Amino acid sequence: MDELIQHTGVVLSVNGQTARVQIMQTSACSACKAQSMCMSSESKQKQLDAIIIDGPVKAGDQVEVEVRERMAWKAVVIAYLLPFFVMLGVMAALDYATDWGEAWVGTLSLSGIVVYYLILSCFKHRLQKQFTFTARKI
Repeated sequence: MDELIQHTGVVLSVNGQTARVQIMQTSACSACKAQSMCMSSESKQKQLDAIIIDGPVKAGDQVEVEVRERMAWKAVVIAYLLPFFVMLGVMAALDYATDWGEAWVGTLSLSGIVVYYLILSCFKHRLQKQFTFTARKI
């Protein structure tokens, strides 16, 4: 069975079956008892939209936000691995097909990543439908 990634959050607003939830994303260090003496602990507040699956919620309610682990891995592939391979592919193709200098090949390889993210932004709404968070009242 697919594992779930869960975070506890607070509902900021509700719009139909979708709730705007604020979660506290913490690093592994922030749970350490010595965090007050260490400067490496960090935590960030994030806001996300989640589909409400268990009963009505209102602003201020505590909810548990869930996402499937395979969705998280899919996001990592789309956001980090594919652009890396696009950059390497452009770099290899330009290096093989042209006799341009390393500076031009490197610059155009990085430009390939920019083009990749621009194309990805065109599919933003389609991706948002695939990557959904769910929330259930605690």
